[in-house]
Formats: sequence, C-alpha cells, structure tokens
Amino acid sequence: MRNHFDEQLEKMHVELITMGALCEEAISVSVKSLLEEDIALTQKASHIEEEIDQKEHEIETLCLRLLLQQQPVARDLREISAALKMISDMERIGDQAADIAEIASFMKGSNAQSKVHIKDMAEAAIKMVIDSVDSFVKKDLELARAVMKYDDVVDNLFVRVRKELVQLVSADGGNGELYLDLLMIAKYLERIGDHAVNVAEWVEYSITGIHRSDAVPQPEE
Repeated sequence: MRNHFDEQLEKMHVELITMGALCEEAISVSVKSLLEEDIALTQKASHIEEEIDQKEHEIETLCLRLLLQQQPVARDLREISAALKMISDMERIGDQAADIAEIASFMKGSNAQSKVHIKDMAEAAIKMVIDSVDSFVKKDLELARAVMKYDDVVDNLFVRVRKELVQLVSADGGNGELYLDLLMIAKYLERIGDHAVNVAEWVEYSITGIHRSDAVPQPEE
C-alpha cells in the first residue's frame, strides 16, 4: 500500500514539474511576443494558459485521490496540502502571463518595450518560478528561502521600470498610453514573483510544518 502511495506522490512531483515548465514557457512566450511583436506568440501564450489550467485540474484530482484513498501521515498531508496551494498560485501565473501577451498584442510597432528593463524582470520572474517548484520536488528548504529573498530583485526591477516609464512619459507624452501598458506588464511580472514566493512559502511549510502566516508548528510524523 505504501509503495503505491509513494508512486502516486512521485507522479504528483512529475506533474508539478510539468506545470512549472508550462508556467516558465508561458512567461517566456508572452514577453517574447512583446519584444518581437509576434501575434503568433500571443496566440501560443493563450494555448499554454489552457494547458496550465488543465494541469491544475489533473494535479488537484491526484491530490484529492491521495487524501481520500490512502492514509497519509502528517508529513505526507503537509506535502499534499502544500501542492494544492501551489497549483493555485501557478494557475494565476499562467493567467498573468496570458494577460501580458494580450496587452502586447496592442503594442505593435511602438518599440517602447526596448526602452525599459522588462526583459530583465521577466528573466528574474522565470528564475523564481523554476526555483520554487524545484525546491518542492527536491525538498530543498534553502532554495525555497532563496526564492523568497530573490523577490527583492524583481521588486527593485519594478521600481526601476516604473522610474524609466515616468521619464519616458515626461519626454514623450504622446505615447503615454503605451507606457501605461508597459507599466501594467511590469506589474504583472511583479505579481508573478509574488506567486512564486507563495509557492516557496508552502514548500517551507511542507518541510518544517510551519507557514510564515502561522507560527504554530504542525504535528510531526
């Protein structure tokens, strides 16, 4: 019975890795659609979002089956409940990546995106998403905590992009709407970083039994 349970847990890990890879691809494709002004990439981002939604449903079903059909001990319960929380944040990452692509579809020919550090923000956000999922699969507490700390990098880049856009609006008010669209994209990337932090916090909980919002330790195995 335990062997079967462990096999199902491993399957959950594999599915989470897949979902994390889809999130990474969604961010990459959406930002690439902005930088390269490629409508085909905008459509691809939408399709990836649908795949992420489907993967969320599959993982949720698997987690509930583990809870209902098996008898997980305390540590297993933490791991499964953490996974259920994580996929919710990962689904939001997919939504926000698709939102970036949608905004990008209205910015063709503007070249405004090349004037700010949007690409750097995207790369930092992708790193956070990848590392947060890796920390869960590897049960790597230090990596999870590194993701939380790295959020400062994304936040600082957001502040930098915002300042750059203020300067651009002052110098070129005629394109103010485009610059506001870029600010919205930067805000979505900042939120993606926040969701990666949420994932990392649930990884910490799955390992330690303590969530940062709750100082009361959970029972050990």
